[in-house]
Amino acid sequence: MRVAVIPGDGIGKEVTAEAVKVLRAAGEKSGRRLDLESLPWGADYYLQSGITIPPNGFDLLREFDAILLGALGDPRVPDNRTARDILLGTRFELDLFINFRPVRLIDDRLCPLKDRGRKDVNFVVFRENTEGVYVGIGGRFKAGTTDEVAIQEEINTYKGVHRIIRESFEFAKKHGLTKVCMADKSNAMAQGHALWQRVFKEVSAEYPGIQATHLYIDALALFLVRDPGQFQVIVTNNLFGDIITDIGGALQGGLGMAASGNIHPGKTSLFEPVHGSAPPLAGKNIANPMGAILSAALMLETIGWVEDARSIEAAVEAAVREGQGTADIGGKLGTSQVGDWIAKKVTGA
Repeated sequence: MRVAVIPGDGIGKEVTAEAVKVLRAAGEKSGRRLDLESLPWGADYYLQSGITIPPNGFDLLREFDAILLGALGDPRVPDNRTARDILLGTRFELDLFINFRPVRLIDDRLCPLKDRGRKDVNFVVFRENTEGVYVGIGGRFKAGTTDEVAIQEEINTYKGVHRIIRESFEFAKKHGLTKVCMADKSNAMAQGHALWQRVFKEVSAEYPGIQATHLYIDALALFLVRDPGQFQVIVTNNLFGDIITDIGGALQGGLGMAASGNIHPGKTSLFEPVHGSAPPLAGKNIANPMGAILSAALMLETIGWVEDARSIEAAVEAAVREGQGTADIGGKLGTSQVGDWIAKKVTGA
């Protein structure tokens, strides 16, 4: 397998290094060949070259089996164009329409909710990843004046809504799950979200063994905090998915524990931890690499290396149970030491 590695900025470089370390350990253990090619794209590259992503960048990415990304964002690039061009650009250009977020609590002590534990926090979110308000349609008139007008349009298409909802039901069916919840704001956004309502009813009718429910997004946010155990699969739009998956990150012990995939089934997909580049934490060896490591495991699972993925997940779980983590989850190790521990556990050394 050929993997493009984009460490990015800030702590992205540090956590990605540990994910790569663990990937190499998994390959060593299983005897599989894993070619990891690092691409320098990020703030440093942009500030040196004036280029966020080369003209052939997206075609280059398509040549790989998968992409592993650290995190993007640097205060030296105040308009955040590197993140916009590289991350959002890749999502759009490679049509990575599924943002897949597993929300699974590894240890009860990491859950911030009273009297809730592993049995209550175990669901996945399917976030539509190529439409909504993130497509950048809109503009500003009389910017910088007291008469400024700013317009940001939300785009919903039948194709986009249908395929993400279909994938959520197919996932539930494949994994023996019985509940899919769709979240929108159709009571206030009557036009765009009427489409979500129509498609959800249309698709759910084809899966009689799966309970299909609907919640407004604000109600879903409330229930995620009050009773997350009622959810198995959640499907929603780009903006709402971005928000509720951060709630999911908190439920599983913080964003440092959260993995994600930007996926187009059967095509080159991108995997990344949910957290940002956190420039103030960079270079201090304190960032939690587990989200990046779990993203690498999700990448292996997606391309069919299931046993390797499970060995990494088991090693991460062991690290959490045995207190071999960073300070944010109650451990005393640094970033690189956590990677060392997990890699050693994967190889069985």
